[in-house]
Amino acid sequence: MMILLVGLGNPGKGYAGNRHNFGYMAVDEIVRRHSFMPERVRFQGLAAEGNIGGTKVLALKPTTYMNLSGQSVGEAARFYKIPLENIIVFHDELDLPLGKVRVKTGGGHGGNNGIRSITDHIGADFCRVRLGVGHPGEKHLVSGHVLKDFAKAEMPAVEKIIESIARHTELIVTGDTSSFMNKIALDIAPPKEKRAEKKEGN
Repeated sequence: MMILLVGLGNPGKGYAGNRHNFGYMAVDEIVRRHSFMPERVRFQGLAAEGNIGGTKVLALKPTTYMNLSGQSVGEAARFYKIPLENIIVFHDELDLPLGKVRVKTGGGHGGNNGIRSITDHIGADFCRVRLGVGHPGEKHLVSGHVLKDFAKAEMPAVEKIIESIARHTELIVTGDTSSFMNKIALDIAPPKEKRAEKKEGN
């Protein structure tokens, strides 16, 4: 069995810090933390092989630009015969504020062109890890919002999120999505909330 972990984003240094590249950032941290093999140019993307909790994992960052991500994902999935239920896609999510991470399988694309492209190529029933970036409030501001770098004040939260995701990746790789979400929520909760949760649990 192999799991395909996909991080969505746009290639090139100019896009590296964009909100739209949150998926890239998460997968980079997973690859680093779990000591994957070096990245290679494959499947119209950058691919690295590794092992998480005894499961073979291919981490893929499509380099086709966001709106053609499905070409890359489809190619990798066909090559390794990876079924939809073994594909996990990390992407930025406008409908969640920064600091919220949600996991769901299937559904619509929510205006994310990367998700739309993957759905067009392989179908919709893959797992999505939705990384909140907040909504700018007006539809016409969306493109500028996601193609801007995270603000300096947002970076500590961003780093905490990707670090937590990488630490708990084994849970989602083995299908325990609720524990995965719970662990991340605990990691990124403000200290006051953490104390309250501890009290309730005693």
